[in-house]
Amino acid sequence: MLVRDAMSTVVLTIGPDHTLRQAARLMSARRVGAAVVLDPETCGLGILTERDILRSVAAELDPATERVAAHTTTDVVFAAPQWTLVDAASAMIQGSFRHLIVLDGDEPVGIVSVRDIINCWTPVLSRS
Repeated sequence: MLVRDAMSTVVLTIGPDHTLRQAARLMSARRVGAAVVLDPETCGLGILTERDILRSVAAELDPATERVAAHTTTDVVFAAPQWTLVDAASAMIQGSFRHLIVLDGDEPVGIVSVRDIINCWTPVLSRS
């Protein structure tokens, strides 16, 4: 199976000036665990995850004023739609993260998560 078969095509894109509260509300409304952060100043892509928001709250930072830019991971590992799910899972294990932004060329076309991979593998493994 390939990443394109498992990925979510619902890609929430936010900016670095959003507050963490705004990001959390958008992520909750879309029922996603990560958002692509597009910084027009740098033309770069980053990722903000629910874990990033959780860490900031645990550090007693105010989500109403804290900006996404301060919590965005910019050293991102990207997946391609034609990667196998084993390739994606290996990248996640190696990098200790649970989401990969999927790029087709330079364009984000999806996000694949550990949950997406498990949902694809479980029916296959249960048939064995």
